[in-house]
Amino acid sequence: MPAAAPRPCSHPGCGVLVRDGSARCEKHKRPAWVKKPTAVKRVTGRKLQRLRAELFEREPLCRECGRLGLVRLATQRDHIIPLEEGGTDADGNIQPLCDACHDIKSKAERARGVRRAWDVYRKG
Repeated sequence: MPAAAPRPCSHPGCGVLVRDGSARCEKHKRPAWVKKPTAVKRVTGRKLQRLRAELFEREPLCRECGRLGLVRLATQRDHIIPLEEGGTDADGNIQPLCDACHDIKSKAERARGVRRAWDVYRKG
């Protein structure tokens, strides 16, 4: 079987040709993903189902839509401050959102996460 065509390393600013098909040279190998030791334990299973039901019973409408003067049923149990950014599962950090508002908020959170990841390259 033929070997992969040489390609430049995908690390920003590195042009070393990689011949093994891995996309990264030896100097810029990506470490295997490992859960951070400081990661917050997420609520799952029946406990999460119960917490969602309690939230939607207490506050059935999307909080963000309410701020905008709209009325829309909430479908998502959302952390106001994401767990990844230091938030907790406390009731004060939980809000009900509709799918549309949750998608907008999640997209912004992903963008912040990407910026944090790229900051590693800029500083390193």
